[in-house]
Amino acid sequence: MMSTSMTMAGSREGSGRSALGRPYWNPYVAGVFLGLVLLAAYLITGRGLGATAGFAAVATWITGLVAPAAVQSSVVHMKYWHDGAPLLNWTLFLLLGAFVGAAASAWQSGRFRIDIERGPQIGDGQRLALAFVGGFIAAWGAKLAKGCTSGQALTGSSILNAGSLVFLVAVFVAGFGLAQLVRKEWL
Repeated sequence: MMSTSMTMAGSREGSGRSALGRPYWNPYVAGVFLGLVLLAAYLITGRGLGATAGFAAVATWITGLVAPAAVQSSVVHMKYWHDGAPLLNWTLFLLLGAFVGAAASAWQSGRFRIDIERGPQIGDGQRLALAFVGGFIAAWGAKLAKGCTSGQALTGSSILNAGSLVFLVAVFVAGFGLAQLVRKEWL
């Protein structure tokens, strides 16, 4: 897994400063900038932010390479086909920009490193297996919910979508509840 953040919870100093690099941004300032990016997405594309469509476009492209007839007969794949150019989906550029921006920010602040983040009680193989299983569950949930966490939490809640607000509350409740169960793995 690529990581651009800290490897251990204990390696962070008290005043918002990383032991590995320059101080972190104030989260409220970062939140305002994220809100401005969301507003710009609405103004430029007419849609909010979300990553699920980018992955669906890649899946459509791969399916088109292996089984073009399956793409033509699938309502879902045809939504991302774009006249034979599924890789021109704008959310792929959004994902690429997020990756490049995060890498550039980590490099500029002196925190860029490739590492497997884990607690002291778990090995690298276990951590990667758990990350894969968790990622699969999250992707399955995003498909069921018809939107990823960024699409539901950022975009849906910004327009006061009731389902997205319920999702956001459920994420925090589940996160705080689960944190108590897996806490020992990170300490």
